[in-house]
Amino acid sequence: MVRNPFKSVGRASVEVAMASFDTVQRAVAATFGQRVDPVALNLKFQGYDLARKLLAERSEVTPAPARVMGLGSKPSTQADLDSDWATTWLGGLKCPLIYHRKIWEYLYLLQALYEAGMLQAGRRGLGFGCGREPIASFLASQGPSLTVTDLPSEDRARGGWERTHQHVSERDQAFYEHLVSYDLFDARVEHRAVDMNAIPSDLRDYDFCWSLCAFEHLGSIQQGLRFVENAMATLKPGGVAVHTTEFNYLDDDSTIEHGETVLFQKRHFETLAERLTKAGHTVAPLDFFVGDKPLDRFIDMPPYPNDYSDAMRRQWGEESSHLKLMVGDYACTCFGVIVRCG
Repeated sequence: MVRNPFKSVGRASVEVAMASFDTVQRAVAATFGQRVDPVALNLKFQGYDLARKLLAERSEVTPAPARVMGLGSKPSTQADLDSDWATTWLGGLKCPLIYHRKIWEYLYLLQALYEAGMLQAGRRGLGFGCGREPIASFLASQGPSLTVTDLPSEDRARGGWERTHQHVSERDQAFYEHLVSYDLFDARVEHRAVDMNAIPSDLRDYDFCWSLCAFEHLGSIQQGLRFVENAMATLKPGGVAVHTTEFNYLDDDSTIEHGETVLFQKRHFETLAERLTKAGHTVAPLDFFVGDKPLDRFIDMPPYPNDYSDAMRRQWGEESSHLKLMVGDYACTCFGVIVRCG
């Protein structure tokens, strides 16, 4: 049974560590040798400290009532996490404010589904690459019945997902008891093993579908785009799809086009929107503004918490605070796409 994942991720862990910079540098060097540049590490530490100060200024965040904001297809920004609509879903997820792109993905998805009228009984939802996210539990508490999917076990092992504990090997690993009773979860959530590159033909007539930073792991840029197009066949006319993925937002010339994690550029989202529109669907307007607040200008660099030793996690906290980060040679953030089925 999965407990509340946010209890140990609150403000204290985001505050990085109140140790000196020298102590942090020694801890990183002990784990990673000479791979971490001291200047880069100093910038990293300063960025986390900035997030700590911003959180201190918002010590009490009161959830706002849900309302339609006209959400479009867009990248994650600090302004989003500072918004009233973000506090709505932070309250729903019983999650503290954390300036982290994964939290932004959760909130973006829920706002998009709310605006589409999907958070109610009688709706059917389909999740792709769901991992151990709390989303299924929260959605089940709101009324929809859900099918949550992840890779078949042999593909998970081959792709390394089992080592990082991000997949759903059985349905109950998507259960979060602080969000929904087990009886409701049991009645409303089913699990399927699904390869996103080969969506089964019997997954049809859903009111909505979603994926969170999943389709960049399908092998190539083109396979990722093809998944978004193919996933539209799972929806009823008028249904809505919400997907987030990686956005290489500073380099329009080169990117990672093949491999375990690919990085989409502005032109790829524009191409996707053109294809979906030609197929009769409606794409929420594309907005590529990546923000101009302090944390929008902070680009984190490795190592990230998933790479830390246990000693570094205890010292530095489980969660970094970043909306932008380096993936290979490219600055990236999350980008969300909303599509209404024609």
